[in-house]
Amino acid sequence: MREDTTTTTDREETRRNRAEGADARSERSRNAPAADPNPAPDGGAAVGAREDPAVASETVAADDDPETDAVLELTDVVKRYGSETAVSGLDLTVGEGELVTLLGPSGCGKTTTLRMIAGLETASEGTIAVGGDVVDGEGAPTPPEDRDVGLVFQEFALFPHLSVAENVAFGLDDPDSAEAERRVADLLELVGLGEYGDRSPADLSGGQRQRVALARSLAPEPDVLLLDEPFSNLDVSLRVRMREEVKRILDEAGVTAVSVTHDQEEALSISDRVAVVNDGRVEQVGSPGEVFEHPTSRFVASFLGQASFLPASVTGEAVETAVGSYDRDLLAGLGDGYAGSSVDVLVRPDDLRATPAPEADADGVVVRRQYTGPSFVYHVRLHDGTVVRCLHNHTEEFEVGEPVAVTLVADHALAWYPPE
Repeated sequence: MREDTTTTTDREETRRNRAEGADARSERSRNAPAADPNPAPDGGAAVGAREDPAVASETVAADDDPETDAVLELTDVVKRYGSETAVSGLDLTVGEGELVTLLGPSGCGKTTTLRMIAGLETASEGTIAVGGDVVDGEGAPTPPEDRDVGLVFQEFALFPHLSVAENVAFGLDDPDSAEAERRVADLLELVGLGEYGDRSPADLSGGQRQRVALARSLAPEPDVLLLDEPFSNLDVSLRVRMREEVKRILDEAGVTAVSVTHDQEEALSISDRVAVVNDGRVEQVGSPGEVFEHPTSRFVASFLGQASFLPASVTGEAVETAVGSYDRDLLAGLGDGYAGSSVDVLVRPDDLRATPAPEADADGVVVRRQYTGPSFVYHVRLHDGTVVRCLHNHTEEFEVGEPVAVTLVADHALAWYPPE
C-alpha cells in the first residue's frame, strides 16, 4: 500500500473528484443508446435491439474504453495451472470511479482474475496495469503490498484481538498518528459506525463486520478496491440491504472497484457495468440494462434471468411462431436478407402471457408452476415441444396440465439467434 502522506484536504478533494467522475459516467450510461451486436446475415452471431449500426459501434467502443481515465487494464490475460486453463485471453478496462462486476458461473475464471489483479496469483500471459503502471506481465510481478489495491474478502477477515478502529487503521503506515486517527474516524462515519470504534468485531453483526472490512480496505486509499463475493456470507434480507449500502459507500468515496459474484441480481443492481465471464473470457461487457436486454449470445441470455428461445420463421413482413404471427419489426435489427430464414427469439417470462383456452384452441399446456410470492411463473409446453415461461400475478392461478393460449405481449424489440 502507498505511504499515507496526503493531507485530509487533499483526500477530500480526491474523493470529490472521483465521485463527480462517477456521477458523470452514470449520467452517460443512462442516456447512452443500447449497443448493437447485430451481425450481417451470414455472421452467425446473436443480435440485440438496435437498428443503427453507426450509433451502436460508437456505444460499444465507449463501453470497451471508458471515457474516464483507465485505472485498471487487463490485456489478453491468461492463467494456466498445468494443462488446465482457468483464464483465457481476458480483456477488461475499468475507468476511474467505476464499479465493474465480473459475473459468471462457478469455475468460469472470475475469482482467479480477481486474485491476479490483487497479486495473489501471477498471470501466465498478458498484462495487468493499475493506475497506468504494469504490475504483472512485464518482468517480475509487483508484490501485492505494492500494487495499491485493496481487497475485501468473503469472510471479512477482521482481527478479533483488535478493536474496530484498530482493524480499520491496520493498513496505514503509521496507525498511531493523529492523521491516521482522523482517517479512521472519517471512514467509520462514512460506513455508519462512528460510535463503534472501541468495540470488538465479535460484538458486531454480520453487516457491521462487512462495513468494517470495507472501511479497512478503503483506509490506504487504494487505486482499485476488489470485492470477492462480498455478500455471500449474509442472509438474503441482509444481503439486499448491504449491497445497496456498499454501493452508497463506494459512490461517496469515489473509489474504483471490481466485484466478483455469481448472483445476477446483485450484479445488475449495484454495478456501473457488468462483465459476463464464460470459460475464462469476458463474453459481454456493458451497462446492466444493456447486457440483460441485449445479450450478445445464448450464454449471456440464459445466465441473466429466465430465458426461453421461441423458434420462428421469417417471411416477407412477418415472423411466424407457435404462438402466432407478428410484425418482423418486433425482432431487433432483422434486415431484409433474413427473409425465409429460421431464428430463435429470446423471450423472458414478462414477454409472454397465458390465458385459459379450450384444448382445440390452446397453444400448449402448463407443465410446471413456480410460486415466487408476488407472482407465478408458469412453464408451458407448446405443441412443437418448446417450453416457454409466462409471468403472472400471484392471484392468477392455472393448474398443471391446464390447456392455455400464449400471447407475445412484449412492447420492446427482442433479441434473436440462429437456430442451434
